[in-house]
Amino acid sequence: MKYNFPVFLFGLLFSLSTAAEKPNIVFIIADDLGWADVEFHEGNVPTPNLNRLLAEGIELRQHYVAPVCSPTRAGFMTGRYWSRFGVTSPTNTLALPPETVTVARALGEAGYDTCLTGKWHLGSLPHQGPNHYGFDHSFGSLAGGVTPYSHFYKKGDYTITWHRNEELITDEGHVTDLIADEAVDWIASRGEKPFFLYVPFTAVHLPIREPEEWLEKVPPGIEGEVPRQYAACILHLDDAVGRIVAAVESAGKTDNTLIVFTSDNGGSTSENNDTKYPDDNCPNGRLPGNNLPLRGKKGDLYEGGTRVPTIVRWPGKLKAGTTFDSPVHIVDWMPTFCALGESEVAGDDLKWDGGNIWSALTGESELTERALYSAGTSFRSSALREGDWKLIVFHGEKERIELFNIAEDPNETGNLAKSMPEKVASMKEALTAESANDKDAVAQNK
Repeated sequence: MKYNFPVFLFGLLFSLSTAAEKPNIVFIIADDLGWADVEFHEGNVPTPNLNRLLAEGIELRQHYVAPVCSPTRAGFMTGRYWSRFGVTSPTNTLALPPETVTVARALGEAGYDTCLTGKWHLGSLPHQGPNHYGFDHSFGSLAGGVTPYSHFYKKGDYTITWHRNEELITDEGHVTDLIADEAVDWIASRGEKPFFLYVPFTAVHLPIREPEEWLEKVPPGIEGEVPRQYAACILHLDDAVGRIVAAVESAGKTDNTLIVFTSDNGGSTSENNDTKYPDDNCPNGRLPGNNLPLRGKKGDLYEGGTRVPTIVRWPGKLKAGTTFDSPVHIVDWMPTFCALGESEVAGDDLKWDGGNIWSALTGESELTERALYSAGTSFRSSALREGDWKLIVFHGEKERIELFNIAEDPNETGNLAKSMPEKVASMKEALTAESANDKDAVAQNK
């Protein structure tokens, strides 16, 4: 067979460029979704779209985040522990210095279109919003979780928070639908440039009130008004995730799109109809956030507060239907995404605490063992995960120390601190060394 050499060469170069094409990245994060709130962790609510994502991807069985929301978001955005920015609690003041190189800014400079649709909560004024941190397009709540239909944050300076590209707006519709609609429409409008889409839902954060169509689908065995509303919220969230996945497929981008689904912290048992929010006819009662069999809940450094359901899918790149059992951390995603997106930012310059975990996820290499550090809410506690071992130190006038072997005791039922003083001493020294870098990048003029 004779070849037209210029045509053959062009075809070869085209195939090589296609093989090296930068992936699209979709990062979906639920709000306060507990370990056992999903069906694949024996939850009592069907999550068919997440189940499908899991069947086509891999589950990260030890994916760690902060115990509350803003810190997790700061860690994801920067590849650094949230405590480096002095952020250890939900915050409406400026969380990140304006010059911070975020994952969105790094990918944008590498040629990506970037979008956030959902909850920001790293600075709740328009001039502190996502568009100032690398996002071409942004929509949703500048502050935290909002009322489901009126889209208000807590009463006070940041109540009016719903925006598009930092222009405060009003919208009709349920918050979960609006966030998903924006994501679907944005995907459909993409051209040939790679894209980074960050979708931080407000579900299943309080206050919850769901449309009747979702309440009708709640399994009859779930009783009580708030538990049924919570179940409907999970069903609604699952459907929204399915819609985003379907939008990627409809755009013909499935084979070159990495999708990650996770949660920002463990499930909550707080009062649903929190009176700090403007009234939106939400029912009274405690949320049934479920982290079992893990110990603890939102706000805790125990596994139930910081270990969350996580799925990663990229067809043809990851072995479908498998699990990844080594500990990974929310701060690992920026280094990983920057490597996949061929960003030129350098981890040494940005002082990343996380690392590129991609080759470990694909099975090409083993994950390098490292310590994972977490500062708790308001710096009242801190934790270090080192191999199978986890140390938690509760600070105060009377310090309390707990030590667990997570491999043998994942539910943290037996404190080994008194019986293993040498292990405690070495890990506490390592924890102290990690905490020495806290607050080294605190935002000024908040």
